[in-house]
Amino acid sequence: MAKAFASTGDLTEKTISFPEIGPGLYAFTAEGDPNTGVIVGDDGVMVVDAQATPAMAQKVIARIRTVTDKPVKYVVLSHYHAVRVLGASAYGAEQVIASATCRSMIHERGQEDWDSEYGRFPRLFEGADSIPGLTWPTMTFDGRMTVYLGRRRVDLMHLGRAHTAGDIVAWVPDAGVMFSGDIVEYRSACYCGDGHFGDWPGTLAAIAGFRPRALSPGRGDALVGEDKVAEAIRLTTDFLDSTYRPVARAAAAGQSLKQAFAACRAVCDPKFADYAIYEHCLPFNVARAYDEALGIDTPRIWTAERDRAMWAALQDD
Repeated sequence: MAKAFASTGDLTEKTISFPEIGPGLYAFTAEGDPNTGVIVGDDGVMVVDAQATPAMAQKVIARIRTVTDKPVKYVVLSHYHAVRVLGASAYGAEQVIASATCRSMIHERGQEDWDSEYGRFPRLFEGADSIPGLTWPTMTFDGRMTVYLGRRRVDLMHLGRAHTAGDIVAWVPDAGVMFSGDIVEYRSACYCGDGHFGDWPGTLAAIAGFRPRALSPGRGDALVGEDKVAEAIRLTTDFLDSTYRPVARAAAAGQSLKQAFAACRAVCDPKFADYAIYEHCLPFNVARAYDEALGIDTPRIWTAERDRAMWAALQDD
């Protein structure tokens, strides 16, 4: 009988932090759970990533109201994953903004991802019955879009494929602060099940080129100071390389997915076993790395059924 997903046993309530990482810029973090960014401008607020449910989003809204009474005008989706987008309705925003690719991916695989993620990680879907349905962006863009919150400028940019094909970042130039979504993680495992290993390091290098003075990653502590940001980018790059190389070698040698999984563990366990959600991510990361090494460019859609079949194949003795 297959073991339960590693994340189904993760039931511990996480401690929330809400540090100011630049003037009027905040990072809602919770010990490796999905982060949310908050950008306060002259006439309103932009939220970057919405949490998994409207009930979960209320925790973000409560923190926002400790620092401003301005309305939330924009919700920005860094990518399409359910834990990032399904809470968007709680904010009452005028616009929900994402890349055009992100919107296409919601159409292509949004419901499957919702079903899959809910099955894998139920704790993140507190108040799941408050979700009104899939979150659909009301504004999309290709490449780059600039939004003004009064005098405060926010540049939304697609810098390349990484965690998904449609990832975007939010850059606040007046403060030199970046909100990266899951392109960058800090001492939390990268979820690579829908990723692009070949492109991701270049996208990280593009973020590094901005030399952010602070950065809110997708998971993990907020990063203040150029040295701390550089450390997170270096660790994320190493995580990707350490995952992909042994899997690619195994695939090239004609080895099975299970053999590739063992090879990846041998390299990654000593470095990353204490990272948040490491055990949860590892089988999905190996499955995607194996596919990419075999030339499958577009990640296959994860469904609840595919999740269970893959997990059983790798975890059973």
